[in-house]
Amino acid sequence: MSYVKSIRILHKCSGCGKKMHFINTGKFRVNANGNKVDVWLIYQCEKCKHSLNLTIYERVKSTRIPQEEYQLFLDNDEELAALYGNDKSFLKRNKVEFGR
Repeated sequence: MSYVKSIRILHKCSGCGKKMHFINTGKFRVNANGNKVDVWLIYQCEKCKHSLNLTIYERVKSTRIPQEEYQLFLDNDEELAALYGNDKSFLKRNKVEFGR
């Protein structure tokens, strides 16, 4: 699997049982329930590969997400994944620490 160049983060890994470095997979998870949509950026523990989903959109009407951006989520666009993965305000909203 290839990873996207972005900020490494620190978070407690449920697989390792301790705080570990996570890296951006360049993949998004999109879940639709009726007219509400959730979108996450997927990170993965460097050691055990457990995943961590960082929230981009949570329970928003699909019409509130720009159609072009929504399609990029569905296409797992690596440039968009890198944009979010290097956005410190996005990472702070998801309560993760910045890795070294």
